[in-house]
Amino acid sequence: MKQLVKKIKINTTITLLTGMHIGGSKENVEIGGIDNPVIKLASKGDQPYIPGSSLKGKMRCLLEQVAGAVKVGDDTEVNNMFGTIKGTTQPSKIIVRDAYLTEKSLELFKNSPSLDMPYTENKFENTIDRVKGVAEHPRQTERVPAGAEFAVEFILNVWDDDADGSNLLKMLEHGIALIESDYLGGSGSRGYGQVKFGELVKVELTPENNWKA
Repeated sequence: MKQLVKKIKINTTITLLTGMHIGGSKENVEIGGIDNPVIKLASKGDQPYIPGSSLKGKMRCLLEQVAGAVKVGDDTEVNNMFGTIKGTTQPSKIIVRDAYLTEKSLELFKNSPSLDMPYTENKFENTIDRVKGVAEHPRQTERVPAGAEFAVEFILNVWDDDADGSNLLKMLEHGIALIESDYLGGSGSRGYGQVKFGELVKVELTPENNWKA
């Protein structure tokens, strides 16, 4: 791996099929307020978003699981795209941008009367005492509602040892399929975070076009 040959920019969307919770800071939680807030971006009016680190980490984890890796960094092919953990200086060949709500979702959810807060909903949960048969320990979890759509961008850095980059694209598509059959964020086993990706729109960036689309 000596030379960066080209970049492949992939734009798509993530649509929530069920409510999603990716946890944020609890520092400003008031008494009687939300126990588990979602992560938000203050510079965008406290809009919820999907951190690139959450999306990238989930994809890597699932790809390593199906490859049979015992721990992070144990699979050579996954390491080739996501970077090795120890012993080498090979960088990650995939960049995952933070994903923000699309304009359509911003308009739909900002002032929706069916939501508890701008852009998000408040879900009450509790545990059940199996002996007494009563609910205990009530808590409030903030979620981005089903139907929300996020704009997503991936960048694949294709080096001279990747030929045309089809190996990286194939792994990305595999990772996307795995996320769709799993979940994003927390509480996935309780129905949270089921997602669907949209069409992948690919553009190649090369020295010939000055690395621009």
